[in-house]
Amino acid sequence: MRILIAEDDFVSRTLLQDFLSSYGDVDITINGSEAVEAFSLAFDEGQPYDLVCLDIMMPEKDGLEVLKEIRKKEKFMGITVSDEAKVIMITALDSHVTVLDAYYRGGCNDYLAKPVDTKKLKELLVLFGLA
Repeated sequence: MRILIAEDDFVSRTLLQDFLSSYGDVDITINGSEAVEAFSLAFDEGQPYDLVCLDIMMPEKDGLEVLKEIRKKEKFMGITVSDEAKVIMITALDSHVTVLDAYYRGGCNDYLAKPVDTKKLKELLVLFGLA
């Protein structure tokens, strides 16, 4: 499995990387622009990501902008909804509006609050058929 983590917070990024590295190859980006670039490059190389863990609040482009660009790229490439990368939004925000925006307008698959509970993350991986 190919995994992209887009997270600007070192502690959160390290926790996600340590946990997810046992499930597949993990790439790290620290801002929204890098995340979009990495996602597009992986597609162009024929090795798209299966899972994207995407922080909502990042420099350059926030997670919601990145999510929209990811889904736009997949749609352009003819990827069906069932074959899209699974996207988990990671948030420190206690805002139902932001989370609902990510679900209904952005197309994320689920979300986790910080600090990330690895038990819940594993449950999502199982739910998505990635573990």
